[in-house]
Amino acid sequence: MKLSLEQITHHYAGMPVLQDISLSIPAGEILCIIGPSGCGKSTLLRLIGGLERPDSGEVLQVGEPPEGCLNPLTYVFQDFALLPWRSVGGNISLVLEDHGIRGREADEIIEDVLARTKLSDFRKALPRQLSGGMKQRVAIARALAVKPAVMLLDEPLSALDAQTRELLMDDLLALWTRQPFSGVYVTHNLAEAVRLGHRIAVLSRRPGKVREIIEIDLPLEERHHGHARLDEVQAHLWSLMKQEAMAADQELLDV
Repeated sequence: MKLSLEQITHHYAGMPVLQDISLSIPAGEILCIIGPSGCGKSTLLRLIGGLERPDSGEVLQVGEPPEGCLNPLTYVFQDFALLPWRSVGGNISLVLEDHGIRGREADEIIEDVLARTKLSDFRKALPRQLSGGMKQRVAIARALAVKPAVMLLDEPLSALDAQTRELLMDDLLALWTRQPFSGVYVTHNLAEAVRLGHRIAVLSRRPGKVREIIEIDLPLEERHHGHARLDEVQAHLWSLMKQEAMAADQELLDV
């Protein structure tokens, strides 16, 4: 299933937040969205996920979701969003219970996603017994359990320390390599964007507009620190971010 965003415009209390956003997310690709603070990145993700409706424009789902898909669009949040009184397995089973899936069928799905996220030994653990990185793995496992057409990831690694972020990026790359999924990944971290994105959409300062879309012609499984192509893209992204910051400062001086 492909997502197509057509001329999305949105306001909050009369203030323009997003303007004429048009993007496409082909099946099996990850689109990263970056931009200055306050440019509407997370708002755009909420509009894509149907948590809010745009003032104008459309979010279209084109084609059929994958076989067995329970939720076409599924979130992975920054703060993990785990129920503290439920075990790891219980947090994952919650999304299956919503679809009437219990017993042996649920157990098979839970065991599969736990194995894929390296959490098989922690099925009975409570969230308070887990590190931040492990909690986010549980959140990813829960998202995978419903076999989504598109995963919506809202700065999923920003609450983690640098070493844990690196490990989780490796885990996400391994998951995608084993079974490619579609994703919209919002981040302020340029290194994450160049490691994980097939394409990167750069938004301008508020109101957020698509300033540039950068395609990285390097397979995800071949990306590693120090690769010349990734360094080149990251330097270009940093240049764009500096230009936006300077323009914002100039606007304040002109007021």
